[in-house]
This record gives sequence, C-alpha cells and structure tokens, in this order.
Amino acid sequence: MAEIFVLAEHRQGQLRDITFEMLTKARELAEKANAEPAAVILGKNVKDYAKNLADYAKKVLLVEDEKLENFNSEAYQKVLSHLIKDYKPLLTIIGHTSYGVELAPRLAAALNIPLATDCIDLAFEGEAFTITRQMYSGKVNVKAALRKSESYMVTVRQAAFQAQKPPTPLNGQIVEVPSPLTEEIVTKRFLEYVLPPPGGVDITAAEVLVGIGRGIKDQSNIPMVEELAKTLGGVLACSRPIVDKGWLPSDRQVGTSGKTVKPKLYIALGISGAFQHVLGMKNSDLIIAVNKDPKAPIFSFSDYGVVEDLFKVVPVLKNKISDLKAQKGIA
Repeated sequence: MAEIFVLAEHRQGQLRDITFEMLTKARELAEKANAEPAAVILGKNVKDYAKNLADYAKKVLLVEDEKLENFNSEAYQKVLSHLIKDYKPLLTIIGHTSYGVELAPRLAAALNIPLATDCIDLAFEGEAFTITRQMYSGKVNVKAALRKSESYMVTVRQAAFQAQKPPTPLNGQIVEVPSPLTEEIVTKRFLEYVLPPPGGVDITAAEVLVGIGRGIKDQSNIPMVEELAKTLGGVLACSRPIVDKGWLPSDRQVGTSGKTVKPKLYIALGISGAFQHVLGMKNSDLIIAVNKDPKAPIFSFSDYGVVEDLFKVVPVLKNKISDLKAQKGIA
C-alpha cells in the first residue's frame, strides 16, 4: 500500500509537537488517498522515540547513526533520499521549521519532486493533493493543486493542525533501516545549540500567553499586564501594532507575520481579532478575550468573552488569582 511519510523532528531529547500535528494530518490524508501514515525518525539512540511514534503511525522507519546525532541537512538529505527512492511515498511531510526550511528544498531538488512550502492546510481531493498557503502577509489564502507527480513534498507551518491521538494506538511496525551514510559529512558540522539570551522568550513554547493589542493604549500600561502574565505562570505576547510601535520586540508577536502559537491558555486583551493575528493563535486550547467592543471579531474565536474595559478586568483578575494561589500555598 502507498504511504505518506512524516519526518519526525526532535531536539535536545524531545520529540517536537509539530511531529504529532503532522501525523494527525497524515492519518486524515491517508484515509482519503488509500494510503498508510508512516513516521520517519533519524538520529542516535532514538529507539524510544520510535516506540512512541508507533502509536500514531502504521509504520515507523528508524535510521540510527552517530552522524545523525544532531541535525545536519546534508546527512538528512542523503538518508531521506535513500528512503524515498526505496519506499516511493505518495507524499512526504516536513515541518516548516528551521530544520525543514533548510532541508526540504535541497531534498526535493535532489529527487526532482514538486515541493510546496509553508502550508497551512493539506487535502486530498479526487486524485490530487491540494495545499493552502497564505500570501501578501496573510491577507489572502491561496488554494492550489500540486502538479501531477508520483511523489510530492510539503512543509507545514507549526500549529497549523491540532495534534490528536488515534482512537486506539496504531501499534505501527518499527522497521530498522541501515544507515546509508558511509562517508563523513564534511561540509557542515554541528557546533552547538544557541539558546535565547537571558531575558529572551520563546512564546511558541509557553503554555500560558497573555496577548495585548491596541487596547493597551500606552506603553506605560504594559507592566500591569505583564504582572498578570507572571501571576498566571505565563509570558506576554502581542499583536502586530504593538511591535510596530516598538513597545515589545518582534519575538513576542503572534500572527501570520509573527509566530504561530498553541498554548493551553491564551488571553487576548484589547485585541480586535484581525485575521492575521487570529491565524497565529486560533489553535490554542482555551481562548479568553477581553474587549470593550461587543462586535470585536476576536469573540468569534474565543471560548469565553468579556465585554469590558481591560483596565477594569486585569487588576481584579490578577488579585483574584494571587488570592487563590495564596490559599493553596502556591508561590
């Protein structure tokens, strides 16, 4: 049976969330394309990852090699080229991450496979795969069919899909594939992971985000909201106008021209809900919006909405949370 490959991404001892997001979409596509989802995991000492992935895919292709201990686009390209030539998958899905952006174009070029990048949706319609991408800074969604080919390749944006476990574990077969790397990879070498500088924040990794928009009115009001975020154990994020004003750095921006996030809780304060922002946070587990305008678009995407001035809500909410934490002895 034909297969849909998903390249599992892992960093510093953990499988990344985007891996399970891609596997969820792969299962959906496989049902319509009469195919099977297959995970591909490359690395050193990653058999435990393969066992985890087997719950989400019908097959797991495992390639272990010391040369694959850290991501190297040259090494990955050679191994994946070997696998794709041997297994001939209908589709290969790779995350549109710092890894995928470097790997996918060279891999597709080496195999002469059509490549669509930065997709926010995938579908199988009739006998063709279709993709959806954003253009003009997210103002337009473009849906297109991939040109006819025996195999396709796409990169997908993080948090574009909601990761879901199969109703029952798939107990996929783990196939250990000998590494085809026989020579040293010399043109590129891994040196080190560079973590964000002190004070730097990765909003994509936060479980709680408090986002601010134009309703914050002035930069002097930001510390009040930041205190709320800290009380919740979260971090501060924002919409584009706040970055444009220079009130927060660009790494705090949520949206199509910023970052796509998927926290457990997203609180939108004074954010109207322009679709460029919504597309960056709509997959959050729980969305709470506070806005004075009852017709603000953000309420259409929220689980709970409060029609009120954020300057009245934030202090009360912060004090209430602080009181509850004190009662439970939480620092």
